[in-house]
Amino acid sequence: MKRTLLLIMLAWASAGAGAQQQDMLNKIESAKRSLNSAESRIVKERVSLSSTLSQLEKDVMSLRDKTAVARRLADEKTLSLSKLEERLSEWKEQQTYQQNLLNRFLQQQGLPFNEVNAMDTAAKMAAVSDAAVKTASLPGWKPRTLVLENGELASVPSLSVGPVTWFKHNDAVGLAETVSGRLQTKGMLPSGLAATMQEQAGTVVLDPTLGRALTRESANEGVIEHVVKGGIWVVPILLFALIATVIGLLKVVQLLRLPKVIPVRSQAMLDKILQSGGAARAQFKGMQEDLLKIAEQAVTFRDRDDQLFVQLQQDRQTLDKWINAVAVTAAVAPLLGLLGTVSGMIETFRMMTSFGSSDPEVISGGIAKALVTTELGLIVAIPALILNALLSRKARQYYTELENFALILSGDEGNTHQEYPDAQARDTDTELLGSGHPSGAS
Repeated sequence: MKRTLLLIMLAWASAGAGAQQQDMLNKIESAKRSLNSAESRIVKERVSLSSTLSQLEKDVMSLRDKTAVARRLADEKTLSLSKLEERLSEWKEQQTYQQNLLNRFLQQQGLPFNEVNAMDTAAKMAAVSDAAVKTASLPGWKPRTLVLENGELASVPSLSVGPVTWFKHNDAVGLAETVSGRLQTKGMLPSGLAATMQEQAGTVVLDPTLGRALTRESANEGVIEHVVKGGIWVVPILLFALIATVIGLLKVVQLLRLPKVIPVRSQAMLDKILQSGGAARAQFKGMQEDLLKIAEQAVTFRDRDDQLFVQLQQDRQTLDKWINAVAVTAAVAPLLGLLGTVSGMIETFRMMTSFGSSDPEVISGGIAKALVTTELGLIVAIPALILNALLSRKARQYYTELENFALILSGDEGNTHQEYPDAQARDTDTELLGSGHPSGAS
């Protein structure tokens, strides 16, 4: 029984607590709704009050303006007649002063005195405006900010006539141009223009090309500057050019100093010269004399022909020595130039990748620098090729004359200490010499 009562009391207490909790929740919700409603009402009232306050402030400002006007009108009404007369007198004096200034200015512009007096104020003001426009259109020195060649800014007097602008900085005078709203130095001129600042008259140097001539002149460069643009690959090209030049000069001197080969057309002519002796014999000099001595000192025909062949090969080596270096220069120089051009083009494309291709001056400048090495390579190769051809031709011609003389000596059977055993062996050896192979070489 007690347990039942206890359970009933617990159930009743739980039910009462739930009812109280629900009642509290309802009160909280009601309070929230009341709060939201109050906040909305306050916001609306604040907006309304703000609008009302703004309108009231405008009304206050308007009333202040009206009050100031009314006060000024009241002050003017309270001014005495003497004050008004004094103010009117000042206005008349000011008008007279202004009229005198207008009359003086118009007379300075060349208008007659009677015509100026006959003009009313509006006509005078129109004439002054026209004169001001004409004066502004006349050239005159005006201070402007100039960007100097070193990048510094300087305030300089400038003279502009149409699209042409001159400037004076210290003792220097030059042309300027407007780039991106700034006056920049374009080029320097003779200093005679400076006299126009003091005398207000003089002769000026005019560029009818509007700066293109000065730009072209500034773009001109010396030989050294042009060569330096080629970069590192110019060094081997110039080195080959120096080597070819030195060798060419030495070979020219060597070939020009060679004694003339005395032409001997037949064996009979040779015998006649040798028999004459003395001055005729002394005509043979240099390599031709060496060949003659070999023929005279040889013991046998075979020995003579072998020694003649060996001597001819030595003479040929002497004549052709270092000529091939000139030919190598003619072949290698354009290849080095092409290599420099390829390297320059690679660098140009690398710059285009990094900075873009929007500026054509960067691209054209890089290509121009890259082509310098090709130009230098061709400049070195063409003269080297011509020099190689001339030197080779001269050496070959001289060697041919020596070879012909050696063939005549090879056919001289009476100019040795001992003859061949038979004519067949002699003819065979002579044929071998003529074909360029000594009998002992086999």
